[in-house]
Amino acid sequence: MPIATNFPEGLNLIGKINHSDGEHFHWVWGPGRRDGNAFRNDDVKKAYDTRDEEQVPLGISGTMVAVEWDSCVADGACIEACPVQVFQWYRTEKDIPAIKAINETFEGTGNTNKDGRKDLTDKADPIREHDCIWCMACVSVCPPQAIKVDQLNEEAHNNASIE
Repeated sequence: MPIATNFPEGLNLIGKINHSDGEHFHWVWGPGRRDGNAFRNDDVKKAYDTRDEEQVPLGISGTMVAVEWDSCVADGACIEACPVQVFQWYRTEKDIPAIKAINETFEGTGNTNKDGRKDLTDKADPIREHDCIWCMACVSVCPPQAIKVDQLNEEAHNNASIE
């Protein structure tokens, strides 16, 4: 199921993921949903079971470069396609459940190799959303259509705030 074109509408901010430079961050939008591809993928479900972690709805990480983590199946196509390394496997920097990545600060030094993920519980995170050149390479290669790149969402990013 593709990420909704107007996804900031109707969703709430559930947190943000900070870049360690102290300037950049990206929002996390929710609520998440249990009908995404990751919840239907047997290999992803098995990876959660192996870690003895509950697979929970996560929502959308990012605004201008948005990854619906509930649909992301950690195949790495976006990481491989991105010419400016917007994405990283978040778990290669902090090996924590994805729900705990919300409101954390990352250096942006996680693995940017397609096969560098810890396992299929990992998610491609747009930690360097601010470096995106709008080439759309990630969108065109994402099998579950879990990525939306839209420069027009900059207004939603700038106007959003958690009270």
